[in-house]
Amino acid sequence: MKNVFVIVFFFISTSLFAQQLESVNFNKAEGVIEILPQEKLLKGEISYHFSILKNTDSIFLDAKNIQVALAEDSSTKVKLNTTADKIWIKKKFKAEKNYTIKFNYTVKPKQTIYFVGWENSASNQVWTQGQGKYTSHWLPSIDDMNDKIEFDLSYKVPKNYSVIANGKLVDKNTEAKTTTWKFDMKNPMSSYLVAVAFGNFQAKEISSASGIPMKLYFEPKDSLKVEPTYRYSQQIFDFFEEEIGVPFPWQNYKQIPVRDFLYAGMENTTATIFSDSFLTDSIGFIDRNYVNVNAHELAHQWFGDFVTEKSSTHHWLHEGFATFYALMAEKEIFGEDYYYHKLYETAEQLREMSNNGKGEALLNGKASSLTFYQKGAWALHILREKVGAEAFKKGVQNYLLKNGFNNVETSDFLSEIESVSGIDLNNFKVDWLEQSAFQSTQAFNSLKKSPFMLKFFQISALRKIPLQEKREQLAKALNFPVNEYIGQEVVYQLAEENPQNVLELYKKAFATNNILVRQAIASSLTQIPKQLKTEYESLLQDDSYLTKEKALFNLWQNFPQNRHQYLDALAGIEGFSNKNVELLWLTLHLVTQDYQPQKKQQIYQQLSGYTSPQFAYEIRENAFGYLFQIDSFSAENYKDLLQGCEHQVWRFRSFCRELLRELLTNDYHQKRILQFQQEYSASQQEYLQKQLK
Repeated sequence: MKNVFVIVFFFISTSLFAQQLESVNFNKAEGVIEILPQEKLLKGEISYHFSILKNTDSIFLDAKNIQVALAEDSSTKVKLNTTADKIWIKKKFKAEKNYTIKFNYTVKPKQTIYFVGWENSASNQVWTQGQGKYTSHWLPSIDDMNDKIEFDLSYKVPKNYSVIANGKLVDKNTEAKTTTWKFDMKNPMSSYLVAVAFGNFQAKEISSASGIPMKLYFEPKDSLKVEPTYRYSQQIFDFFEEEIGVPFPWQNYKQIPVRDFLYAGMENTTATIFSDSFLTDSIGFIDRNYVNVNAHELAHQWFGDFVTEKSSTHHWLHEGFATFYALMAEKEIFGEDYYYHKLYETAEQLREMSNNGKGEALLNGKASSLTFYQKGAWALHILREKVGAEAFKKGVQNYLLKNGFNNVETSDFLSEIESVSGIDLNNFKVDWLEQSAFQSTQAFNSLKKSPFMLKFFQISALRKIPLQEKREQLAKALNFPVNEYIGQEVVYQLAEENPQNVLELYKKAFATNNILVRQAIASSLTQIPKQLKTEYESLLQDDSYLTKEKALFNLWQNFPQNRHQYLDALAGIEGFSNKNVELLWLTLHLVTQDYQPQKKQQIYQQLSGYTSPQFAYEIRENAFGYLFQIDSFSAENYKDLLQGCEHQVWRFRSFCRELLRELLTNDYHQKRILQFQQEYSASQQEYLQKQLK
C-alpha cells in the first residue's frame, strides 16, 4: 500500500508541475532574506514576477512548512493558501498578462540549509545544498527544474561574516549588528541551483584569460593551503572555454569550502560549494587533491546549469558530461597516461557491475551514480572517437548555444552531433545509452589505442604467470624512469609472492623513488622481511601522508623494538584534513606502554576530544574508530556518538548508528551509555530507546 501511495503521489506531483508549466512562467524573484543562525530561522520578503500563459485561477510555489503572508504593498492582490509543501496563489489570472506578487515568509528549515558550528565551534558557517534536497525548504521557489528563474536576492546576516551567493555582489549595507549583501543575476536558472554560504571567509581573486573574475574562498586558518588546494584552477577554466568552445555563460565564478558538506561538491550557478576535506597542503596534494572535483563542478556551469535536463532520464547530460570534461582537464594537467588509466579503472568497475547482472542503461532515470557519471563519461569518450574530435567539439558547441538557459533531452544533443558529423548514431545510442550491459570490448579496444595502456596490459597479463617465468619482465618494468602505474602493478603482483623470493625486486621498486610506487609497497607489503627493514623505514620520510600512515602502522607492528623511533619520526605530523597520521600516532602512543608514560592522560584527552562536534565529521569518524579499537570511551564520547546519530551527512550518521548498536551489545558500554542519558537531547534519548528495544 505504501508503494502505491508513493507512485500515486509521484504522478500527482508530476501532473501538477506539467499543468503549472502550461499556465505560468515565473521570470524573476527578488527580495531580502534574513538568516538568524542562532535560532536556525529565516525571514524573507520576496517578490515574484511571472507571466500567465493561459487563463487560470490558481498557481503555486513550492514551500516546505513555510509561513507566509501577502505584503501590504504587493502590486497584485491575491489570496494565499498554504499547505505542508506549497503556497497556492489564487486569483483569476488572465493569459498574456504579467503579474508581480510580494509576500513575507518565515521558516525553520529541517534540511537544505545547514547551520554548522554555531553551538560549539569558532568556525561558524551557514550553507545550502539544493540538489536532491529542494530549495523550497528555505526559499519559496519551484522544485521542478523546467521553470528557470532569474534570482536577484539579498541576504541579511550577522555583521563581520562574508556572504557568497549566486551572481554578482552589487551592494553591501552594514548596520549596527547586521550586514545586507545584495546579489544580481543576469540570466535564469533552475531553483535547485540557488545557493548561499556565509562564514569567516577570505578570498583570493584571480581571473580567466577571457576576463571572468574568480574568487577562491578560504578561512584564515587555512591560508597556507590556498595554493595547493586551488592549484590549476585558472588553467582548468581556460581549458574549458577553449575545449567546449562556448564562453563561460555567467557573470563570475566562486568556490567555497565548507565543513560537513553532504557531498564532494555542488555546482550552484556561479558559486560551487565543496567539502573542506579537499583543503590540502602540497604533500597531501599527491594523494588527495581538489583537481577532479574542481573541474567537475566547473564543467557543470555549462552542463547542468546553462543547459539543464528535462527529467532524470537524461541525467547523464549533467553528470556524464561533467565527469568526461573533468577527465579531459586532468589529461591536460597530468598527461595522457593518467587519462587512460582513469578510464581503465572505471571500465573495470563498470564491467564488474555488468557481469554481475547489475548493469544499467544511461537513459534509466533511476540508475546509480557509477552509471550516470562513469558510464556517461565512457559514452562521450567513445562518441568523440567515433565522430572525431573536431566534429564532437562543434556538435557540443551547437548543442549548448541552441539550448542555453533552457531544458533538453538526449535527442537534442545527439541530433547536433549527427548533423555536424554526418554519422548515423543509432548503433551508438543502442550500445551506450539504451543497453544495460557495459560494452567492454569497445572500451578495451579504445584503451589499446594508447601505447601506455598496451604496455600496462602486457604487465597486468602476468598476474597468473608463475614468478620464474615473469621475473625478468617485472624487473624490466621497474627500470628508470619507471611509469608509476606500471610500477604499482608490479608491486601489487609482488604482494602475491613470498617476500623472501622477491627481495631484489622490492629493493628495485624502493629505489625507483617514485612516490606512488613506494606508496604501493606501503599499502601491500604488511609482513616486512628484515632484509627490507631499512628501505621500509625510509617510507616514513616520503612526501605522502598515505604512505606515512601505512608505513608507521606496519613498522610498529613488525618491529616492536623500534616503536619509539617510529613514533618519534612522525610526532607532530597531522596528515590530511581528516588528521589520518595524527590520530594513528595518538592511538599507537597510547598502546605503546613504555613510550612517554607521563603523557598518556594528555594524549588520551587529545584523541578522545576529536569526537566533538566542533570537528569535521571525517576527523570524528576516525577518532571514534580508534577509540573503539582500544575500547576506551569517555562520557563525552558517548554524548558525541549520540549527536553523530543525527548528523546531516548520511555516511557519518550511518557509521555512528552502527557503532552505537555495536556498543549496546556490550553490557559495560550499555550501562555507561544509559548512565549519561539525561545529558542527551530528547531526540537522542528517543533514538536510544528505539535501539534498546
